[in-house]
Amino acid sequence: MYDEQTTNDLSNHYHEVLKKIGENPEREGLLKTPERVAKAMQFLTHGYDINPDDLIRQAIFHEEYSEMVIVKDIEIYSMCEHHMLPFFGKAHIAYIPDGKIVGLSKIPRVVDAYARRLQVQERLTIEIRDCIQRTLEPKGVAVVIECSHMCMQMRGVQKQNSVTTSSAFTGLFLKNDATRKEFINLIQAKLH
Repeated sequence: MYDEQTTNDLSNHYHEVLKKIGENPEREGLLKTPERVAKAMQFLTHGYDINPDDLIRQAIFHEEYSEMVIVKDIEIYSMCEHHMLPFFGKAHIAYIPDGKIVGLSKIPRVVDAYARRLQVQERLTIEIRDCIQRTLEPKGVAVVIECSHMCMQMRGVQKQNSVTTSSAFTGLFLKNDATRKEFINLIQAKLH
């Protein structure tokens, strides 16, 4: 799962980082830290190795269903590209099929493929929307993401209770207020 050369290269850099911040990378608790961080970074950014369009294309089915399909409360874990600190929360995604549906597990996989890269929440929202629109060609796509950003909570402004919400729409969700409102009402409802 981990590239040995990348792990070694990153480990050497993290060893130096520990020294630069005033730590002793040779003390017991830190001996394996550079390697652990190198592997963690490879895991946290493995989305670069995934083609989200291919994820959807391998699970498209022809179906005449034409009502809204929503997958909500999809967990998101990503890394802010500005400070390389985590942000995390939930995505709520809907589409209105136009003769094609996708295997439901592919939608969270698309979220992960884009989230497991250095990101900003705004771009993440657009990338997910555009991928689903491009590959499924539905009558509309809606994406709402709500996240807490450690770069705001543990440094800088230090606002621990802040949550950022971003949204992006295409097709019927953009053109039709009633459709967009139905989506918003359904993602807010506790139906289960």
